[in-house]
Amino acid sequence: MTSGPLSDTALTRLAHTRPEPTGTQLLGAAVRARRRLLLKALRLRVDRGRDGPRSAPYTRFDASWALLERAERHHAGAVRAVVDYPATGTWLAAVLAAPEGPAFETLLAHWDTLAVAASLRARCPFDRELATPGGVLALTGVGRLLTGAERTRVRFGGGRSVRIGPAGAPLPRAFPYALLVAAGPPPTRVRGTGPQWSPLRTLPGGCAVLDDLDPYRVPPDGTGLSGRRAAGHAADAYPLWAAHWQGARALLARTDPDRAREITRAVRALVPMDPTDPGEHSGPTEPAPIAAPTPGPARPFGATLAAAPGAVLTSPPANPRELAETLVHEVHHGKLAALHALAPLYRPGGQALHRVGWRADERPVSGVYQGAYAHLALTDLWRRAADGDGLPAAWRTLAGERFERYHDEVGDALSILLQSDQLTDSGREFAERMRRHHMSLGSTARGVP
Repeated sequence: MTSGPLSDTALTRLAHTRPEPTGTQLLGAAVRARRRLLLKALRLRVDRGRDGPRSAPYTRFDASWALLERAERHHAGAVRAVVDYPATGTWLAAVLAAPEGPAFETLLAHWDTLAVAASLRARCPFDRELATPGGVLALTGVGRLLTGAERTRVRFGGGRSVRIGPAGAPLPRAFPYALLVAAGPPPTRVRGTGPQWSPLRTLPGGCAVLDDLDPYRVPPDGTGLSGRRAAGHAADAYPLWAAHWQGARALLARTDPDRAREITRAVRALVPMDPTDPGEHSGPTEPAPIAAPTPGPARPFGATLAAAPGAVLTSPPANPRELAETLVHEVHHGKLAALHALAPLYRPGGQALHRVGWRADERPVSGVYQGAYAHLALTDLWRRAADGDGLPAAWRTLAGERFERYHDEVGDALSILLQSDQLTDSGREFAERMRRHHMSLGSTARGVP
């Protein structure tokens, strides 16, 4: 692995779960490159399917593709922000996995909405009719407008006002809602007026948003074995989420400032999940989460989708400490997934299952690797918290207990990995570096090496 694009120092810091700006930038570039490969795959699929009996969905896709290209010429960064938004990846995974026919065409129609959202942010004029299922115009990375029509016309002339009305009818001169584009150069801010408008709300101290609006913030079939669903939008929920987010970042900043900065850079969207488990889900969950939730009282439900890097899915935490742990845990799932895509750590298709301390069920090697990495990051965090000066006494005590519980479990998981014949050479070397960091932490929380 050291012969790859990551330096030996960057790889070591990544294996030690420590924030590594150079490595993180490279992994981020790899994620963005993969997003563009998936878009090209969708473009090829549309080109192959346009000769079928129904051509209208493909013609509309072509028009939106051309609009996005035009918007990119206006401001590439505005388009990139929409294309790289986590929910766009969830939609891409769903549409590419859909069978030919109505299911594929229904999902494909969301491309029109992405083009409209990007064009507004790039201040690129357009006049489009698009599907608004359930009378909802969901603008990726911006917000949601209730239009009351299954198809909606949106016209933007490049100024400040966006005119909206039912498709197939003249746009009214006066209407009960509107979108306004902020003055100034792009990328621009879009805001709405009227009770039908719900904006995405930015969390304090960074650029992350609380996303309880995007229809693809969670896969259509839910996530996890039980098909957990996203929580619905609640205007009065934001203050508590914002307080927990701010408290979590403050706690991380006092415990491990580098890790706090990493969380701020890595998380683009916090997605509230329904706190209730709907029970075993028999249908597919594509894309599957990188890791299902950890059982027991340690943390609330948390998940990271391989297709949607930058989003952390979580049920409501009881306090900022719970959210801080969830953020560290899930960000490291995302980091390892990006690294695995860049340089595979294990081979697919292995049938062996293994038991790890933090799971009730047995896990394949991929799950053991993901769990070991995320829990090594938490073990590092808890060690620093338990030994830190000036931290809340309750946090230090709980962190010491967590460290004692998980240190041996992570060690056992690393032994499983290093004895497995399913790891690649890169994966074995990376796991060995993880093992060395695990050993350096010691077995009790007394002084950080």
